[in-house]
Amino acid sequence: MEQQAADVLLATQTALSQASALAVQYSFSVLGAVILLVLGWALAGFTSRWAYEGLSRVHGIDETLARFFTNVLRYALLILVFITVLGQFGVQTASIIATLGAAGLAIGLALQGTLQNIAAGIMLLILRPFRVGEYIETSSVAGTVREIGLFATELKTGDGLYRLAPNSTLWNTPITNFSREPTRRNELKISVAYEDDIDLAMERLMNLAKAHSRVLTSPAPSVFIDSLGDGTISVALRYWAKTGDWWLVSRDMVKRVKLAFDDNPDAAPDASDTAPAKTSNGKATAEKPTPTRQ
Repeated sequence: MEQQAADVLLATQTALSQASALAVQYSFSVLGAVILLVLGWALAGFTSRWAYEGLSRVHGIDETLARFFTNVLRYALLILVFITVLGQFGVQTASIIATLGAAGLAIGLALQGTLQNIAAGIMLLILRPFRVGEYIETSSVAGTVREIGLFATELKTGDGLYRLAPNSTLWNTPITNFSREPTRRNELKISVAYEDDIDLAMERLMNLAKAHSRVLTSPAPSVFIDSLGDGTISVALRYWAKTGDWWLVSRDMVKRVKLAFDDNPDAAPDASDTAPAKTSNGKATAEKPTPTRQ
């Protein structure tokens, strides 16, 4: 009995000494892990803020894009810190990295369409084919841009409807931006009979353009014979106006041409001139210019 009690006491003492050694060993590991976590968290926050401030000063980098890149950098640093902490406890980090890579590949394949929208959103924010407040038109959507996100772009149509367009559909199609350029050309046509005074009709059109306060003098307006029909001659007036005034000027010029030819029927306004739509704020939106022959 005494020998058994001595063996038990010896085993207990051995276990306690081993436990104490392990406690000392792992206490340093836990302490080192805590220090790494605190320093890594602080470093990730500092680095992300520094990167955001740097990207914000770069011309052409949108705030949404700057925040996206800084968040990616921050979480990448935090993942690296987490893997380093696991290494403190003897965990094989190579297997963890391989697992994360496989998981990232699986997620990428599952979210292929979403990632396409993100990639397209990044390119739209970098190249800036349109900005918030501009009127654009593609083969599938048209409207005034309200917000450009990483996944989709919000637009407001000319008749006041809300439209959400995935970024991939905007990136993979030609985009017409009607608001980007400061000036825009318009064309107005009238039909003149062969027996009427065509020179007088052309002179009246030119005088109307020159008399309008919102028609630009440079480039100068021009009047020319556009085509010869069976019974009439098509005379075209081309003039330029500021983009913000384009809609108002185009409608006002139609009215002035009609009034100018009321008393002298040398010509009649061509009904093919199409009225563009308005935005909700009453400013000129952008309908496509009337197709003309060159």
